[in-house]
Amino acid sequence: MSSTDKNLSEFSTNDLPDISGRTFAIVVAEWNHEVTEKLFDGAYQTLVDYGAKPENIIRANVPGSYELSFGAQVFARKQNVDAVIALGCVIQGETKHNDYINHAVAQGLTQVSLECHKPVVFGVLTPNTQEQALDRAGGKHGNKGDEAAMTAIKMLKLV
Repeated sequence: MSSTDKNLSEFSTNDLPDISGRTFAIVVAEWNHEVTEKLFDGAYQTLVDYGAKPENIIRANVPGSYELSFGAQVFARKQNVDAVIALGCVIQGETKHNDYINHAVAQGLTQVSLECHKPVVFGVLTPNTQEQALDRAGGKHGNKGDEAAMTAIKMLKLV
């Protein structure tokens, strides 16, 4: 289902684990700062709203979405981090750079998650326009940051 058919900030909250003692790392791409800051705000607030302690939420910035995989790996390898949320935004431009970056980031984050045996969540927007990005970063389609945080919480039930 596409986000035009579903609000990213609406999700089931049945049977969530207690996250009050869990530590989360949120790795945020600085590129498309206007969008990624809103994604961070959504993810952070969702974690706090569902029981995470603010002092157990670590933020790290990386230059762009391509660097999210390495940033996520740094935190996923830490024993005290239970889940990693990677937030970024790659907007379609005049070239196919977004195809290469989005594919590399998706593969990289998946690899980190599998190698480190921890939830590493893909919270990267891949819109065609800035307007679509803002619609999915707290706009009319909700906030992908909210969804990414809830995914991390739900995945912790498996660990």
